[in-house]
Order: sequence, then C-alpha cells, then structure tokens
Amino acid sequence: MTLATPAESRTALIQLFVAELLIGSVGVFVHESGQNPITAVLFRCVFGSLFLLVWGGARGLFRGLAAERALIRSAIVSGVLLVLNWVALFAGMARSSIGVATMVYHFFPFVILGLAALFYGERTRAADIGWTAVAFVGVLCSADPLKLLASADAGYLLGVGLTFVAAVLCGASLLLSRRISRERPLAVVTIQCLVGVVMLAPFADYAAVWKTGPHWFWLAGLGLIHSGVCYVLFYSSYPRLKVGTIAVLAFIYPVIALALDYALYGRTLAPVQWAGVALIVVGTLGVNLKWQWRRQVVARV
Repeated sequence: MTLATPAESRTALIQLFVAELLIGSVGVFVHESGQNPITAVLFRCVFGSLFLLVWGGARGLFRGLAAERALIRSAIVSGVLLVLNWVALFAGMARSSIGVATMVYHFFPFVILGLAALFYGERTRAADIGWTAVAFVGVLCSADPLKLLASADAGYLLGVGLTFVAAVLCGASLLLSRRISRERPLAVVTIQCLVGVVMLAPFADYAAVWKTGPHWFWLAGLGLIHSGVCYVLFYSSYPRLKVGTIAVLAFIYPVIALALDYALYGRTLAPVQWAGVALIVVGTLGVNLKWQWRRQVVARV
C-alpha cells in the first residue's frame, strides 16, 4: 500500500465514503429504469465505458495498453464473469427485493477466499474458515429461511438463487481482477465494461428502451455513477487506506440499500434477517481484520 500523508488519508476516506453511499443506490436505479436485467446491464456498460474512456484518456491511463496482451486477455475473461454477475444480481433483485438480494450478494468476499485457496493455493487461516461459516449462516438467515420453507413462491426462490450465483461470479471476477489490476485498475474496468457492451448488445430489448422517458436518467446513472464515478473513487482511495478501514466502510453499501428499500418501497427485514445481517458483518470483519478464535485460559491457583 502506498504511504499516504494524513491529508491524503482523509481525502481517501471521504472518497470511499461517497463511493459506498453512491453504490448503495444501484438497486433503486435498476428498479426505476423499468428495464429487464440484460438491457439494464448493457446500458450500464455503455455509459460506464464512455465515462471511463473519457476519464482515462484525459489522464493517459491507456498509454501502452495495447502491448499488454496478457492483461487484456485476463480483463476480458474477468469482464465476462463481471457482466454475468450484474445480470444475475439485477434479476435476483427483481424477483426478491433490493434488501434481500444485497445481503445475500455480500457473501462474495468469502467466495474470493475459497477460490483463492482452491485454484491459487493461497493459505487460508483456520480462523477465516470459522468466520466464513459464520457469514454463510448469516446469508441463510438474510434470505429469510422461514419464508423459504413456508410461503415463498418460485419467483422469490429463484431470486435468492440468482443472487447467490451472482455472488459466486462476482468473487471469481474480482479474484481474476485482483491479480491483474494492481497497476492499471481503471484500464481493466474499462475493458470489462466494453466486454459487456459486446456480450449483451444482441440480446437487449430495444423496443422498450428507445422511446423517450425518465428511464434514460436511471440507465445513464447506472453507467456514469455506478460504473464510472464509483470505480474512480474506489480505486483512487484503496491504495491510501488500511484494509480494516476499507472493510468497515464496505458496510455502508448494504445499509444504504436496506434504507432505500424501506424508504422507497416499504420493504423491511424480518428479525431473522437482521440477525443474518449481523452475522455477515461479524464474519466479514473477522476475515478482514484477522480476528482470532481464542479460548481464555484461566489459571487455577
């Protein structure tokens, strides 16, 4: 991590805070756009690509990129996974709710942990396995198991399942991106967005989107804000902040999503789901902050 002055750290903290606030509204933008998941993701990629190309080009972030063929190939593969993850997540939100989908989706850090150990041989602490188990129980609780067993319809079940698939795809994409994007993260994100345009252009519902209406504001926001401004803020702040700070601020996203889901659509979580939220928070912090499971040994006199 780059050494940062106190002033730089404060600026980075503000940048990350704003980014988490903004990204927490992504579900609202998808819902208000009124488009199917494929069409919504396509235009997220279109507007995101335009923003990142202008931003990166103005700062010379793409110089020499054409010669880095290995990076481009890996960015394309991770881009396919990232785009499929967005489609699955948006489809999951439409079938369950923004709040439920957001909480289930936040299992993706543990997917990264598992895949890194499985495919790259990265060592996993025994404590991390324990915290992952805690978070997984939290994911199960956040999906409201009583509703799943008693009264959930097929659409809700499918929504939860799609969101879990999205978490797996997100984890795989971020793991690949982590290994290639340390030096040129915004170049990688730009390639990933362009991959999304190519992938989804043949499948979008153009009849529903080309007419005039407020949906263009929401679609443009998905790209310009959530794939443009947010990623610039994320990657500008990460090198200047401690892992613990990043881990704690990451929970602003689900809090905002839950708050907006309640304020705009009247949806709230059942008590068991709030317990799930707490377990996910504890599990995530346990992994990121390297908490240990310890038994206190009391000496007998």
